[in-house]
Order: sequence, then structure tokens, then C-alpha cells
Amino acid sequence: MKLDQNAKYQESHEWVRQEGELIVCGISDHAQESLSDVVYVEFPEVGDSFSQGETFGVVESVKAASDLYMPMGGEIVAVNEALEDEPELVNSDPYGAGWMIKFKPAALEEWDSLLSPADYQQVAEAEE
Repeated sequence: MKLDQNAKYQESHEWVRQEGELIVCGISDHAQESLSDVVYVEFPEVGDSFSQGETFGVVESVKAASDLYMPMGGEIVAVNEALEDEPELVNSDPYGAGWMIKFKPAALEEWDSLLSPADYQQVAEAEE
């Protein structure tokens, strides 16, 4: 299982990474591996706002559909439109080209409630 050491994680398998004033979010390598081949990603609208823990979209694979949860509250400023034509990018590059949303955080202190890479690794390994 690959981890992005610059990211924070949720037990529900989303990752976030700070890029300037924005937060980039996707699903972890562990999550994409568990889902198998991703075939579709449902995104929110740019401009939508969500609270921490709210569902912001769905990722569908050949095995299952899974809700996506906001790791931090904020306003959506971009969605990865490349995934509409190439959802498999989530499988091949979950921390790079497979990112899902970018958002402007509402409360930066929520960053501190997320899991470190080492803590997330323990969560993921416990599921195997």
C-alpha cells in the first residue's frame, strides 16, 4: 500500500493535501485497491459547500459503489473532469492524476483531526 507522506487521511479512506490556500482530496491507494477497477466518479458542483463528514460524491467500481466523505468542511472550487473520461486514473495514480476535488477549507483547525500517514496505515492494515 502506497501512502502520500504529505497527506492526511480519514478512516473512510479519503486523503487530503494542502496546496497553497486550497485542499486537494481523493481516495487512498488502499481504497482504490479494495474497490478494484473504478468505472465512474460522481462529483459535486463547483460552488457547493459541505461540512466535515458530509457526503460529497460517489465512486463506482466493478465491485461496488462507495460514498465519498468530506475530510474537512469547505467550498468546492474544482473537480477533476479528467476522471469523466478516464476514471481509471483513480486506480493508476490515486495521489496524483486521480485526485477528485479541490476545496477552500472553512475551518483549517479540522486538519488537525485527520489521521497521519502512519495512523491511517494502521487503520487500513486492520481491515485486511
